[in-house]
Formats: sequence, C-alpha cells, structure tokens
Amino acid sequence: MFRALYSAASGMSAQQNNLDNIANNLANSSTAGFRRRRLQFQDLIYQNLVMPGAAATEQTTLVAGLQIGLGTRTAASEVVQLQGDLSATGNPLDLAIQGNGFFQVTLPTGDTAYTRSGEFHMDAQGNVVTADGNPLTPGITIPPGVTSITVGSDGTVSVTQAGQQAAQQVGSIQLALFPNAGGLNSVGGNLFLATTASGDPIAGTPGGSDGLGSIQQGFLEQSNVDVVEEFVQMILAQRSYEASSRVVQSADQMLQQLNNLSR
Repeated sequence: MFRALYSAASGMSAQQNNLDNIANNLANSSTAGFRRRRLQFQDLIYQNLVMPGAAATEQTTLVAGLQIGLGTRTAASEVVQLQGDLSATGNPLDLAIQGNGFFQVTLPTGDTAYTRSGEFHMDAQGNVVTADGNPLTPGITIPPGVTSITVGSDGTVSVTQAGQQAAQQVGSIQLALFPNAGGLNSVGGNLFLATTASGDPIAGTPGGSDGLGSIQQGFLEQSNVDVVEEFVQMILAQRSYEASSRVVQSADQMLQQLNNLSR
C-alpha cells in the first residue's frame, strides 16, 4: 500500500506537468510561429519480487517474474514541428516559411537564435530586425526613400527607389535546417537555440534542393496548436489525475482499516 501511495503520487505529479504544458500551448495558440510541445512519459524502476527467468527447478526457469512498478515520470518535452496555417497580412516585412527551416537572428550576446516567426521591422538605421531589435542574419539593410520592398520565394530582397523603375537587390535571406528540430531549446520570445540534441544548423537558400522551405512575403505563420486537440488532452490529463487521486484515497482507507484492527 505504501508503494501504491507513492506510485499514485508520481502519476499526479506527471499529470500536473502535463496540464502545465497544455496550458502553455493554449496560451500561445495565437502566437505567430509558435511550436507546441508534447510531453513524453516513462515508467519508473521496478521492484523485482521474483526475477524473470529465475530457476524454478534444476531443469526449468520461470517464464514470467513478479515485478511491481513504482510509478511514472515526465521524461521529455518534444517540440512538434508541424506547419502552422498561413494568414495574409499585406505587410511587406511579414514573412512566412512554407516548409522546413528557421529564420536566423543575432542576439545581443552575439549568439545566433532561430525562429519561425516572420514579424520583422526596420530600425532607425534601416536594418531588418525582430520586434525585440535582434537583426536578421545575414543582415539586411533597407536604404531610405524606397517605395517598395520585394522578397522573393528564394529569399532575395529587392527594393525600388523613388523615381526609379529598376529594382535594386539589397541582400538575401538564408534559412537554417536542423537534423533534429525537436531537440531545439526554447528560450522565449519565439526563439530557439541549437543544442547537442538538435545538431548543428545547415544554412542555405530558401526553396533549394537541401529541403528548405520557400518564403512567402506578406504572410505570417500562425501557431501550430490545435485548440480542440489540446482541450481533449486537458480532459484526459484531468481524468488521469483524478484516477491517481482515487488510488491515494483507496490506499489511505486500506491503511486506516489496518490501523483499526484489534486482537
């Protein structure tokens, strides 16, 4: 019964983490470029009362042992890299990736971060930056007095100056691809950092032969959170938590009956 109490408590703790993760997914259902996370669970160690394969006689072995599990735990939080819906904004600096890949931005520390959110702006010097002022990498600078900004599906950025008809290329956007995008480290601000699990980034031209997606100008990729699915997962988490709490109550009642036994 003591095992039952601790095993059920581990289940309640795991479902609490699950509910926290669902709450974060739902809270970011309207965040551009957000990638939902999915928790993965593992069973804990087992107490071997009878070891599987132990000798039953001199000639035979037990085909099954007697093992009592000691609960569960949350093992991992995987980033689900499904494509979000694209919404038209008409803003020339709103960019969406159709397919695989991440925009690259430079943090104040000098590190490179990665994002699926294409809400870009111009700072006072004409540099293309995120809402937090982190510049796009490689850097793109828009000269003053332009009448139009065009971003091709291959990342080519061209501008048209006032009084001119010919477009002038001012830079090219590169995307990054990871061997395991699910292993990226979320640091907030719609940003990811590379980790040992994600592997080293592979930068390239959008829409090329290396598997990178194409860029859609005037669109934003929305969150890939499926609100209906998250509500279903929330109900399942609530019911699992309730079931574990019932086990705690049952074990407590059994212990109470043992304490009340009289000779």
